[in-house]
Amino acid sequence: MKVLVAVKRVVDYNVKVRVKADNSGVDLANVKMSMNPFCEIAVEEAVRLKEKGVASEIVVVSIGPNAAQEQLRTALALGADRAILVDSNDELNSLAVAKLLKAVVDKEQPQLVILGKQAIDSDNNQTGQMLGALTGFAQGTFASKVEVTGDKVNVTREIDGGLQTVALSLPAIVTTDLRLNEPRYASLPNIMKAKKKPLEVLTPDALGVSTASTVKTLKVEAPAARSAGIMVKSVAELVEKLKNEAKVI
Repeated sequence: MKVLVAVKRVVDYNVKVRVKADNSGVDLANVKMSMNPFCEIAVEEAVRLKEKGVASEIVVVSIGPNAAQEQLRTALALGADRAILVDSNDELNSLAVAKLLKAVVDKEQPQLVILGKQAIDSDNNQTGQMLGALTGFAQGTFASKVEVTGDKVNVTREIDGGLQTVALSLPAIVTTDLRLNEPRYASLPNIMKAKKKPLEVLTPDALGVSTASTVKTLKVEAPAARSAGIMVKSVAELVEKLKNEAKVI
């Protein structure tokens, strides 16, 4: 079984994000970039499926600038077999990404596609669902457990009321939640081996996909600074401030 895993290059989660002085976007100058944490979970799950003998090949794909090869090499070091970069410097929305991934799915014909449920930069939580609609594949989102049996995959989903298990017929799309697994660290020998693994570079034009967006970012602003908290001496004082100052009761 071939597994396709999508990964995204994002600002490292330990970095404090800064907005550009002209409010045109996020300042990426000299900022550490990493693989999206949810994508790391997706790669780890694919590697575990291969270790169980379920998956025969893992292909990782990223859509972004040429520098995203760094994140693809990381995925290769974690256990993926080969990588595909769809090289684009455009600001792509979720639908454009889903269309490009659909073109890659048509090209690779995987039986299982695994994505992170969302990226920590945009937090849209849309690409997996849009890809499911475009491909017509069954989809299991917010997965906390994945079990492949024959031509079906059972996905345990995290929902508001608890857990829900759905049985999907392959080919299928799964988006990963935090509790699915704990990603491993790449060993130095595997990092060296990853440099020799194949990495194919494509373009949206080569895939026959238009990435023109109907949405334009007008302005990006940092959230308002929160005022410092204060200590109160009694419950009565707390109630008084909530009522008269905060006006929440």
